[in-house]
Amino acid sequence: QVQLVESGGGLVQAGGSLRLSCAVSGSIGRFNPMGWYRQAPGKQREMVATITSRGAGNYASSVQGRFTISRDSAKNTVYLQMNRLKPEDTAVYYCNGRGAWSDYWGQGTQVTVSS
Repeated sequence: QVQLVESGGGLVQAGGSLRLSCAVSGSIGRFNPMGWYRQAPGKQREMVATITSRGAGNYASSVQGRFTISRDSAKNTVYLQMNRLKPEDTAVYYCNGRGAWSDYWGQGTQVTVSS
């Protein structure tokens, strides 16, 4: 059974940094792309960043220049480095893997940015 397990969330002050990790059971190569999404209270889930199997990243305009997505195939892990965090970045962050037939999601990790 495929599992995506996020970690690294927490409480941080505005301007601070966090790094999220998503550990994939089995081979990360089965997913293309992989990505991070977030959902704030009362809002729809939105794409934050995605990365293809070749390492090409795509970012939401709201995080461009502040967040960096990366993947380590040897560790079957995807990362999201978040810098210069803002209160509006507060949300539950979910890891996503697009498989050949369906999407897979992690359980989410809470990120809270205080002003």
